[in-house]
Amino acid sequence: MKISHIEHLGIAVKSIEEALPYYENVLGLKCYNIETVEDQKVKTAFLKCGETKIELLEPTGADSTIAKFIENRGMGVHHVAFAIEDGVANALAEAETAGIRLIDKAPRKGAENLNIAFLHPKSTMGVLTELCEK
Repeated sequence: MKISHIEHLGIAVKSIEEALPYYENVLGLKCYNIETVEDQKVKTAFLKCGETKIELLEPTGADSTIAKFIENRGMGVHHVAFAIEDGVANALAEAETAGIRLIDKAPRKGAENLNIAFLHPKSTMGVLTELCEK
C-alpha cells in the first residue's frame, strides 16, 4: 500500500463541547467542521494541525463503539488514520494477504466523505488503524 501521510488522529471524548476549549484556547487550533456520522453513532469535530487533522469523536449513543471505548479505556487517542494513495480496497487486500485482521472487508463512507476502513488492533501492535482516501 502507498501511504502519503497521517490523515488524522482520532481522539475519543465524552463531549466535543467540553473538549473544544482545550484544543482551541490552549493549543490554538481551530475547529473547521462538526458533523454526525449516523451509522457509526458518532459526532466528529475536525481541527487542523499543520497538514494533519485531529478528529474528536463523541459517542451519540450508549451502544456506539466510541462509548464502549471510553467506558473501557477512558478518553484519549482512539486511532491513527493514514491517507492511502493507491486505494483503500487495494490496501485492505494487501493487509489481508499479510495476515492482518480486518474490521472492514470493504471501504465505507466516513466523516468528511472519505472512503475508510479499519484494521484490527490485535493485528497492528495494539493500534486501531484507519485507512482513508478521498
